[in-house]
Amino acid sequence: MPKLEQSKPPYIQIFENLRGQILRGELTPGDPIPTLRTIADDWGVSQVTASKAVGLLQEEKYVTVGGPGLRTTVRDPKNLHRNGRDRAKSVRRTGRIYTTGEYAKITSAEVVPAPADVAAVLGLQGVEPTAIKRVRVTYGPDDKPVSASISWFDGALAESAPKLLEPDRITEGTWGYVEQQTDMKATRGRDQISTRLATEEDAELLDIELPAAVKVSTTLLWTADDVVIEYGVSVAGPGRESTYDYDLADNDS
Repeated sequence: MPKLEQSKPPYIQIFENLRGQILRGELTPGDPIPTLRTIADDWGVSQVTASKAVGLLQEEKYVTVGGPGLRTTVRDPKNLHRNGRDRAKSVRRTGRIYTTGEYAKITSAEVVPAPADVAAVLGLQGVEPTAIKRVRVTYGPDDKPVSASISWFDGALAESAPKLLEPDRITEGTWGYVEQQTDMKATRGRDQISTRLATEEDAELLDIELPAAVKVSTTLLWTADDVVIEYGVSVAGPGRESTYDYDLADNDS
């Protein structure tokens, strides 16, 4: 029987285990995944928990769920999201912001004097406002860096959300963790994407040669009271795509 950890919900662990089998090719497109009863028996959980894990696989487009009497089968593992909202919902569920086959390392996490632009975005007050700065580098399947990002938070969160200052992945995601630790809840977000020439810092983080163009993605998450929970700036090197899948069904009223 696989061993469940205490650090994350059981259905997430089952989801990650099955997803790993798909990504490693142990389960290939068209293969049936274990039944809910088998999953429940193997992991020592209820079929409700097993169903949540399989439902997450379906939402993340790893499997196709059959109808009554039909098996759930593996589909081509392309971690696609219809739009920014779907991507944010996925992050809230899994804590993952990177795509299939990628992994990330937190290279630094500290309280620093807030740059003027960061202070303005976060609405920080005072003569010398501080901000929490988390730097993350994301690597592809070939272990080469594909993007680097900086997430900014109000320095006042250092006490209520201390994990933000640890250079480790936060399994529930940074803003999901802030939601758990405080009464702040993200209700809307905005992604802005642009391009520019890479800086020397970009080149060092992404291991690219200058001159080079990079894609810059800026993300803002607000509460219902228009307080910014997180301000993130991600820089991606050449060759990294952002894919959004969507329907064109005529369902407008």
